[in-house]
Amino acid sequence: MAAMIKMSGVDKHFGDLHVLKNINLEVQSGQVVIVLGPSGSGKSTLCRTVNRLEPVDNGEIEVDGQLLPAEGKALAGLRADVGMVFQSFNLFAHKTIRENVTLGPIKVRKMSKADAEDRAMKLLERVGIADQADKYPAQLSGGQQQRAAIARALAMQPKVMMFDEPTSALDPEMVQEVLDVMTALAKDGMTMLVITHEMGFARRAANRVVFMSEGEIVEDATPDDFFTNPRSARAKDFLGKILTH
Repeated sequence: MAAMIKMSGVDKHFGDLHVLKNINLEVQSGQVVIVLGPSGSGKSTLCRTVNRLEPVDNGEIEVDGQLLPAEGKALAGLRADVGMVFQSFNLFAHKTIRENVTLGPIKVRKMSKADAEDRAMKLLERVGIADQADKYPAQLSGGQQQRAAIARALAMQPKVMMFDEPTSALDPEMVQEVLDVMTALAKDGMTMLVITHEMGFARRAANRVVFMSEGEIVEDATPDDFFTNPRSARAKDFLGKILTH
């Protein structure tokens, strides 16, 4: 299997803070890799370097065999292949859900309005909110807005989907509806890199669990191995705190 994401020797500093330390990570095509770790371990920064939302100091990042360009049109093209879903939904408040989902395909992929709308409705159906298409984000629940954000990312036909704590801003009863959509995507073979605190989802949906601490990848294992037999003291400590709550 080809690597969809490949990070080699990636370093990142914020001033004196060394937030990513010699990161080497491959995500194969069709794999779901879940990144776990305590707050401040570098998980979100890792996610944001994959499409250059954060530039790196050292190292190389490849997406689908192509080196990530530093800037310009080539970077915009590669970014279109990487779908991002954030903690905050980042929907355009003044546009309907349908308009939010069609905007990227029309502007970036140069798709016709009719084709973009057709795809948007299929995707909104897929995430279970087709009946909300003509509403504005503020009229939807948090869970519905996050599902709209997933549909918007999928509308670009990305090669890989990145999720940065997609459920952490949601009320507990809305978390499952978003995880259900993500589980369905995983079953369909979407390549996914997911930062989450949802341990049940990590166990069910992941092919691999990557554990980060203090800017380093400390463990990279199957979910079974990681949850039943963590090798490092840092992972044991983390799981002890998370799983006893």
